Amino acid sequence: MAERPGSGPQVAIRVADERDVLALAGLRRAWLEERTGEPIDDPGFEAAFEQWWRVELPRRTFWLAEVGSPRSGFTAIGSINVVEIVHMPRPGARGGRIGHVGNAFVLSAFADRGVPAALLAAALEHARDRRYRRLLLAPTAGSAPFYRRAGFVPAGEQLLMLDPSTLPAPPA
Repeated sequence: MAERPGSGPQVAIRVADERDVLALAGLRRAWLEERTGEPIDDPGFEAAFEQWWRVELPRRTFWLAEVGSPRSGFTAIGSINVVEIVHMPRPGARGGRIGHVGNAFVLSAFADRGVPAALLAAALEHARDRRYRRLLLAPTAGSAPFYRRAGFVPAGEQLLMLDPSTLPAPPA
């Protein structure tokens, strides 16, 4: 567990595990509620999140930011994750790995206390340790300056997307 200095309560950053599924789901819910300004009534959300977690866990690493102590308990205040994408080898090249940063969120009360930078630092260390060729992300307009300050640059490439539900049905 890495501890990050700062004002206020001590913040700890660690890799999330099975014990943290509900905390991560709670942060995901808080992310939407902070953006909409109202509670979201979805009693099945936590179960759906847990199912998603189990599917994603083999290829995704999650970090959790917490405040508290072993004596008083810990409260989740932020998270980030990285999806590992392994490129298919081809003749003359053995591929490699890239990471895609996603779902970074810190409760607004902690956003200006160094927590986003501490979470990103954990993801960057992971990328170095795993020898990723690149680390990609799709920032929001508001978060782009933060990532640029951390060294991210525009990729210069455009993405294409297709919604399979818009395709005509195959002939019977």
